[in-house]
Amino acid sequence: MKIVQLSKGLGEATLAASAALRRGGVIIYPTDTLYGLGADALSDDAVEKIYAIKGREEGKPMHAVFADMAMVEEYAEVNDVARRLAEKFLPGALTLVLKKKPHVESGVSRGIATIGIRIPNDEFCLELARTYGKPFTATSANKSSQIPPTSIADIQAQLGTAADDVELAVDAQVFPMRPPSTVVNLVSGTPVILREGAIPKEDIFAALV
Repeated sequence: MKIVQLSKGLGEATLAASAALRRGGVIIYPTDTLYGLGADALSDDAVEKIYAIKGREEGKPMHAVFADMAMVEEYAEVNDVARRLAEKFLPGALTLVLKKKPHVESGVSRGIATIGIRIPNDEFCLELARTYGKPFTATSANKSSQIPPTSIADIQAQLGTAADDVELAVDAQVFPMRPPSTVVNLVSGTPVILREGAIPKEDIFAALV
């Protein structure tokens, strides 16, 4: 695993990470909540690598990072409620589950009708999404059901031999312990909180009043 220090420059880290994604590789990258495992969100093969590294149950949905709502609208049906929440909380620690568009048939949306949307409040994530030009996976860098580590070294230790299948890590130093994003299903147009995280559910509903 190659490690790039984010402190040495956003541009270098972004280009290295984008190149790894284009090769079908897996990266570890910083977000506004936790370190994530990233791969091409539209590639079946790349997404399978993420499932294998995490030991994640097949069929358990995985979300994706987007640069902005304009990119989101290329892949998802964005309803009025989603727009209102996006205006209030994005970029930020909010994941929106939306109905996917018909042409989205692979990767994180293979075999399901939805796609999970993440626009982190993190300069590196947004720059990578712009440079790569497509969504990449947004799932915490940890073994499934285990507590996500807060440093690259601890992630490597937890993943064990599976870390050998990660091509690149972008090191943003040790993170403080932070809650994950709040996940809201908006497919029906009525918010359903699937996971309460960094944004309290009360704030979600208050934003829609």
